[in-house]
Amino acid sequence: MKFLKIILSIIIFFSPANANTIFYLIKIPNLEIHNSKSVNGLKYLKAIKPFDVGIKDNNVSCFNSSEEDIEKTIPLIEQNLNKYSSVFLNKINLKYIVLCENLSVSQISAAGVPNSRTKTLVIDIKFDEEHFERVLHHEIFHMINDSHKKKFLHEEWKKFNNSKFKYAECSTCTDKLGLSLLKEHKGFVTEYAMSTPSEDMAEVFSFIITNTEKIEDKALVDPILNKKILFIKKNILKIDENFNFN
Repeated sequence: MKFLKIILSIIIFFSPANANTIFYLIKIPNLEIHNSKSVNGLKYLKAIKPFDVGIKDNNVSCFNSSEEDIEKTIPLIEQNLNKYSSVFLNKINLKYIVLCENLSVSQISAAGVPNSRTKTLVIDIKFDEEHFERVLHHEIFHMINDSHKKKFLHEEWKKFNNSKFKYAECSTCTDKLGLSLLKEHKGFVTEYAMSTPSEDMAEVFSFIITNTEKIEDKALVDPILNKKILFIKKNILKIDENFNFN
């Protein structure tokens, strides 16, 4: 009987019409299945109408995209997210990818919104085309960090930097927003990496995955950055010893 209930719940969930079931699982309204047969078990959901979730001063809102825009972008998203095995995704509590556009958190534009509790990552498919692929891995790192906080302690990370350097109180409390690879600034890959420890880690991870050669060349003459790269890799391998950084 228990097995039968499981089968029935799967059938109900994968019915395109059952938006209520999706809402029950991830607490985001106005979604339907786009693709449920990815190679690593990720379920892709799309907004069919705008949605707004959360409380007044900390809400997440996003708008539905055209089918044409989704079909244009989804191969690139899958190509990047297929780098992560189903085993690893399970360990970082990621199962659902929500596709929408004009994503914002408390009226501030965002590339993605991770939520390890609901195993969900919301992605703005119209985010900065130049940095879009790397940003996907940046958001994946936030899922990693949220699920394994003790492996990525901010106080330990801060020790890598020059003692005079101070991060901002939050990522939106600073004007350091640049996402291009820096030539200067020892220890940091982008201007945005200088905002908070978690954003710094996410930026380093994203370059490790998408621009390994560039970041390793930079690390050859940047001992601070080299320590950060080794720290990220060491702790990712503690989560999954079979993780492939290539």
